[in-house]
Amino acid sequence: MPTHPLFVLAVLCLNVVICDWLATKPYFRHLGTALMVILLTAIVANLGIIPASSPPSPVYDGIFAYVAPISIFLLMLSVNLKSIRRAGPAMIGLFLVGAVGTVVGVAVAFKLLDAAALLGENYFALGGMLTGTYIGGSLNFNAVALHYGMAREGTLYAATTAADNIITALWIVATLALPALLRGKSKKTIAPAAGPNVETDTFDEQETINPMDVGLLTSLAFGAVSLADWVSSLYPVVPTILTITTVALVLAQFPVISRLRGSRTLGIFMIYLFLAVIGAYCDVPALLQDGTLAVWLLVMICIIVLVHAVLLIGVGKLLKQDADVIAIASQANIGGSSSALALARSLGRPDLQLPAILVGTLGNGLGTYLGFAVAEWLR
Repeated sequence: MPTHPLFVLAVLCLNVVICDWLATKPYFRHLGTALMVILLTAIVANLGIIPASSPPSPVYDGIFAYVAPISIFLLMLSVNLKSIRRAGPAMIGLFLVGAVGTVVGVAVAFKLLDAAALLGENYFALGGMLTGTYIGGSLNFNAVALHYGMAREGTLYAATTAADNIITALWIVATLALPALLRGKSKKTIAPAAGPNVETDTFDEQETINPMDVGLLTSLAFGAVSLADWVSSLYPVVPTILTITTVALVLAQFPVISRLRGSRTLGIFMIYLFLAVIGAYCDVPALLQDGTLAVWLLVMICIIVLVHAVLLIGVGKLLKQDADVIAIASQANIGGSSSALALARSLGRPDLQLPAILVGTLGNGLGTYLGFAVAEWLR
């Protein structure tokens, strides 16, 4: 029974449900669903309830090969490049400065700490993953990891995810305090040029699903993955995930596609399934024993985020930009659109909520490309 593909898939889905429910509870909310899915599935696999990494279940190969790329395709359908202009030049400019800061931070951290010796032969892939996640979030992290086969490095992947979650959580606290520190005694704020109706714009955080939209979305996703495989067979140098990302970005610009409901819900669920398999590949005893690796990963990520912050804050202060805009742009880089939205709300800036979301989606579009570029540069 533990090795039957449908049983394994049932357990993986149930783990996602449990973790998503736990994420609504006070004691687990700050861990986040993604990290809890990895940890819970790691425990379940190490207890022998479902197969671990050796021998792996064929379900895991199917999720790596199809479910993960489809999830990335679906989530990329929310990136409307035209709407990003509504974030305003100040927010977009600072976000791009923050992205440059992340790239510089990765280069500095990997040079200072001799990443090749510390992380092994796949150090360059990890550099691309960290670049992607600190420009646009975990979507880019997973895209780069998938291409370089890092998804099967369960212990390293889980340790990096844990370190990433710790630093991201700390950075939310830091960006909450940042505006007051930058302003000093001054309480004056400057509203950004973010479009004529930005204060009344809202973001729909919930979406309904109907069979027609789901059918169209899955058809497009299957077609995109098939096209990517065909392109890869003709031009092996082109990463499959980049083709999928590009096709999704192009399709997202057509209103008839971007209006389809359910892409975010389906995409997030599939991402959680992918992370559950990462957990199954995680050797928990090895992870607990290898405390040195976890410490070095924390140091590495701290350097990346600090370089990002110094460059972004320095440019922001030099251009006399609003402190709230600086903080939200940074949070959109480090934590993605959701945490940037939460920060805008916490700072009492409803006028910056939509810009926060929009630059976060810009990061989803840029992060994968820059992640691959940095990985190949480090290689």
